[in-house]
Amino acid sequence: MTLEIKELTGGYGQVSVLKKETFTVEDGQVVGLIGLNGAGKSTTIKHIIGLLTPRGGQILIDGMSLHDNVEAYRKKIAYVPEMPILYPELTLKEHIEMTIMAYGLDREETWKNANKLLKTFRLDNKLDWFPQNFSKGMKQKVMIVCAFMTDARLFIIDEPFTGLDPLAVNDLLNIVEAKKQAGCSVLMSTHILSTVQDHADKFVLINHGQVRADGTLDQLKDKFDMKDANLDDIYIKMSNEDL
Repeated sequence: MTLEIKELTGGYGQVSVLKKETFTVEDGQVVGLIGLNGAGKSTTIKHIIGLLTPRGGQILIDGMSLHDNVEAYRKKIAYVPEMPILYPELTLKEHIEMTIMAYGLDREETWKNANKLLKTFRLDNKLDWFPQNFSKGMKQKVMIVCAFMTDARLFIIDEPFTGLDPLAVNDLLNIVEAKKQAGCSVLMSTHILSTVQDHADKFVLINHGQVRADGTLDQLKDKFDMKDANLDDIYIKMSNEDL
């Protein structure tokens, strides 16, 4: 089992956003993290990657916590944030070189992987470009390339389809499927429910910092007593429970 979240409690400052959140992402599994704005999705991700410190509970990747071995823990993760984060003074090529150094990767082998991804996302002729030359969608593609060229075992992608053209969305989904087939795990936070419904193995529905339900679509239908529902229907019912 790659990722285990056990009764995670945490947030920002003195404000607790997450309240004993528990779920898993297993090897070779794509999991959709679903919830309203402010439900706790991004806060959950920030705890997993180590930007926030839990007040309680555990986060384990392959049985290892961040405190067990910071470097080894972080090398197991590749992260694509909702908003691309690039260094304005570095070219695309230098971003790739920096990622290789950060993960301690074999340079020759990793460049082979990177070049395939660059060609897929039509960035192979832009290695000398700086971030100011890229559109938002192109910046997002750079983040995707830098994440998926690594040998991470857990890929966390936060609203990955924002700003991507339909062809790039399809390319990304194909890459996610390939990583899944290779035994890696993917945690995907998105509001594009029709897409995630077709490509995720299970779903974690978060409301007010707690896991309202998790499981396959059929399991969610049973939990919400909605036999003929799709993920949109279930999401709307969960969102209206507080009204």
